[in-house]
Amino acid sequence: MLLETLTAALICLDPGHGTLPAVGRQREPIGPGSRATKIKDGGGAAGEADIALGIARRTRVLLVRRGYRVAMTRTGSGYRGGNIARAQFCNRHGAALMLRIHADGSTNASQRGISTLTPAFHQGWTDDIYRSSRRAARAIQSGLVRATSAHNLGIVERSDLTGFNWANVPVVLAETGFLSNPVERRLLSSSAYQWRVARGLTAGVAAFSPPR
Repeated sequence: MLLETLTAALICLDPGHGTLPAVGRQREPIGPGSRATKIKDGGGAAGEADIALGIARRTRVLLVRRGYRVAMTRTGSGYRGGNIARAQFCNRHGAALMLRIHADGSTNASQRGISTLTPAFHQGWTDDIYRSSRRAARAIQSGLVRATSAHNLGIVERSDLTGFNWANVPVVLAETGFLSNPVERRLLSSSAYQWRVARGLTAGVAAFSPPR
């Protein structure tokens, strides 16, 4: 049993936002050696940090039941680092996947649906994880849509996300719905729907990287 635990794949869950305001306003380079910087944490949509944490906690339960090891960048409401620190945390753990959990927002309240973000190709930053992250994104998006029946917004490549550009392990970001949409906000705020999202994420992880 101990040997099985030690050899199980490790999934690094990164519940979005939650950074303390004084830290969140600080800036950091979007990639190694870059002169372009972004603030460490823009705060996200109202309530997003708590929802992301709720989904992550449920996902952790399901992943452990399947035999995975799980590390989380934060387990409480507050966080003291930026997106570089989150990526480096998952790098140090040698994660089979860094799964970033977020919810979206829009000025258009009718906008709805789920998308999965994945790193764009950038030589020296993401070239080593580009293909594996794309595979993970396809698996995660498929699992989420099946579990929730949400509108499928597909896979989106992003070149400007610090948490992608500093990652040395496969990484994706799940946008689990729009908090600016009244229907999706109610769903994402409910425990029952968070479990559905968690089941979708877990199915996607398993399709990408079996536990052993």
